[in-house]
Amino acid sequence: MAKERRRAVLELLQRPGNARCADCGAPDPDWASYTLGVFICLSCSGIHRNIPQVSKVKSVRLDAWEEAQVEFMASHGNDVARDTYESKVPPFYYRPTFSDCQLLREQWIRAKYERQEFTHPDKQEPYSAGYREGFLWKRGRDNGQFLSRKFVLTEREGSLKYFNRNDAKEPKAIMKIEHLNATFQPAKIGHPHGLQVTYLKDNSTRNIFVYHEDGKEIVDWFNALRAARFHYLQVAFPGASDADQTEGFRKRWFTMDDRRLMYFKDPLDAFARGEVFIGSRESGYTVLDGLPPSTQGHHWPHGITIVTPERRFLLACETETEQRAWVEAFRKVVDRPMLPQEYAVEAHFKHKP
Repeated sequence: MAKERRRAVLELLQRPGNARCADCGAPDPDWASYTLGVFICLSCSGIHRNIPQVSKVKSVRLDAWEEAQVEFMASHGNDVARDTYESKVPPFYYRPTFSDCQLLREQWIRAKYERQEFTHPDKQEPYSAGYREGFLWKRGRDNGQFLSRKFVLTEREGSLKYFNRNDAKEPKAIMKIEHLNATFQPAKIGHPHGLQVTYLKDNSTRNIFVYHEDGKEIVDWFNALRAARFHYLQVAFPGASDADQTEGFRKRWFTMDDRRLMYFKDPLDAFARGEVFIGSRESGYTVLDGLPPSTQGHHWPHGITIVTPERRFLLACETETEQRAWVEAFRKVVDRPMLPQEYAVEAHFKHKP
């Protein structure tokens, strides 16, 4: 009987949505929360164990299962849970994957199930209000010592500022949201909550390194920065996330300089007509053979689709040989992890028309 129940649970893994961890997307999850009805990976199961008032976990393959628990898992599953606990995730909120740091995954799981931030939007106020101020530990430029500094993020002014003294009238630095990017770098910073903020100043890349002892606090800062950038992009590029522009193709001369794809009306033109930033696969960029079936207005059969986090760019080549060469070049770029300074370049270039 026990074997039959375990076999029944294993069969549930074959259902759509259950073949990947409900929280981080890792393949082949072999743990389950029998109080939430989700299948999860070993790593996420450890986080679930730390919130026993919400989630209780079992091994799919090793633990004994009761009939009622099997029935509960059968009537729920990852897709049902996603519809419930992720029904109101803001578009700017970062959804971590299994390759992300422990902190991001832990706070994502706590936000979903423990705090239920994505079923009750009023609980998103700490990172969606458009204004945030507080103290973060910032690494000094000279001696590497971390010092408490006041930070102010204001969506209205489009900036993140920090002050060297609590009573300082003028900020030590003003970082424009349009050129700003933030990534968690715990190993580099030497703290599990370490956040690297990259920005442009005088056309050169600058970094600051910060952390906060409270995991929720630093992840709220991270998502507040993402919210401010999302708002900036909505205002500055209202059509950036619209459907692909497929009303017609024009012949252009393309060159690629590292991650910057530039196109010219004529090869001898001094200035590019436009630029496309091509990031890494981990950041949501992919290159596909061909064009979407609905594409109209092109006469060359050898298409290429460049997918970015915001939109798709559709290109067409005269010959299959040209298409293969370009696709190979694009994929080499996409397969290469982005360097820290390239995030600032991405922020500066990827939404140019």
